[in-house]
Amino acid sequence: MNIHEYQAKAILREFGVPVPDGHVCYNGASAREWAKRLGEGPWVVKAQIHAGGRGKGGGVKLARTADEVRNTARDMLGMVLRTHQTGPEGKIVTRVLVENGCNIERELYISLLVDRATSKVTVMASTEGGMDIEEVAAKTPEKIFMEAVEPLLGLTSFQCRNLAFSLGLTGKQTNKAVSLLQGLYATFVGADCSLLEINPLVVTKEGDLLALDAKFGFDDNAIFRNPRIGDMRDYDEEDPNEVEASQHDLSYVSLSGNIGCLVNGAGLAMATMDIIKHSGGDPANFLDVGGGATIERVTEAFKLILSDKNVKGILVNIFGGIMKCDVIATGVIEAAKQVSLQVPLVVRLEGTNVAKGKQLLAESGLNIVAADGMADAAQKIVKAVAAA
Repeated sequence: MNIHEYQAKAILREFGVPVPDGHVCYNGASAREWAKRLGEGPWVVKAQIHAGGRGKGGGVKLARTADEVRNTARDMLGMVLRTHQTGPEGKIVTRVLVENGCNIERELYISLLVDRATSKVTVMASTEGGMDIEEVAAKTPEKIFMEAVEPLLGLTSFQCRNLAFSLGLTGKQTNKAVSLLQGLYATFVGADCSLLEINPLVVTKEGDLLALDAKFGFDDNAIFRNPRIGDMRDYDEEDPNEVEASQHDLSYVSLSGNIGCLVNGAGLAMATMDIIKHSGGDPANFLDVGGGATIERVTEAFKLILSDKNVKGILVNIFGGIMKCDVIATGVIEAAKQVSLQVPLVVRLEGTNVAKGKQLLAESGLNIVAADGMADAAQKIVKAVAAA
């Protein structure tokens, strides 16, 4: 789950991390009034979408008068903002963040993430703030500094000072960096984050440190511990099919192909997509119905796949362990009847109650092609889609 920048900064404030004063606005008049409340200009008007690179796309602009804030907000609201992360279709701007400008002297980079290699939260820092960290890692890896955090100790003052010195901070800035970094770590743990990125972290001409932009990623499985953060979810920023899938406890990701996949187990789902590509096809989605799916969940998964107008065929690939093959077969039959299936359907079943599942499919009276293995299933659905 992702959130907007203004929401991220509200969370950071709660943990004592310094951020510019600002307010989210939904129309030009409100933006103008909030600019006045924030004090003397200049101000920055920032489009709020779930994507990076907004500045390059015209989504971050400086305004020197309150009227200019209003006019800039009016221009942004309703625009389709395209960045390298949105793709060519872009995203519609429905809100803007108006915040105080600052006198920037230097731009730094800070992020916290879980390093799977060490199984620890790792703090990553760089002197190259404002740039894509992937580009920095590729061209100047020596400018990236890392500290792995021992879970029982937390982020220590010693580690924070190490990072501060590596970033070229001195004097009082070092103490400010220690406080800021420990606040970020407290935020990461307290909010059950999977990613917390501050880019840029700026050093002002007055010697202060400010989180000028913030990006959060959360562990969806821990949202129940922070229901307030769950309420920050903006469904308008997400794929409608993925939102619908989450309502039925389905793991679903839209792709650009034309062969729908219904699989149980994330590993098998990945392997299914791979073998479709290997056979010359193109998967339309990742969809894992889970190990304990019910007939109702399978039916909803089937409907979800068919809601994608690009889907020209469906491959069902099930290994019945906890999930029984006859349950899947019943769900497939029910869904096919409800949606009046018009595209080719290939089903491969193996495991618990496989004979009963195949019998149900054979006796359904529906045009379902049975497959004996993954390779056979992939070849059959690719061929069927090509002939359709």
